[in-house]
Amino acid sequence: MTPDASMMKSLEVLIRTQELDPAKWIDFPEYGFRQYFLFKNEETGASIALLEYEKGGRIPVKHTHASNQFMFCLEGDYEYTEVGMRLLPGSFYMNPKGNPHGPTIAHEKSVLIEIYDGPHYAEKPVFHTDETIGGFLARKD
Repeated sequence: MTPDASMMKSLEVLIRTQELDPAKWIDFPEYGFRQYFLFKNEETGASIALLEYEKGGRIPVKHTHASNQFMFCLEGDYEYTEVGMRLLPGSFYMNPKGNPHGPTIAHEKSVLIEIYDGPHYAEKPVFHTDETIGGFLARKD
């Protein structure tokens, strides 16, 4: 769909999930999920991403974040196994900065929106590589 002239002048962003660029997905095949950034603020580290977990996909370890984490489950059944918290369609999840959480598992294909209000991590977790971590480590100024 070609944007009309009024949309071309706007600073607003509209992304249609059926039109996502396949090359912009970040794959984590060892852990059964992939990530697509819908928004990134390179200055603050804040972001909004779409996460897709295949059945059995997981985050393997307990970890913390350098900012607040928010998630909304669009489809599936995604569990924080240590506490038994399950995100089902329509579930909202909030994890405060510095709170240890995980591991997780997707009991079925799951699609989540994940939001950070700042950088994701203070230190690179084991499930990230130098390439996948991008610019989302907290700056050490």
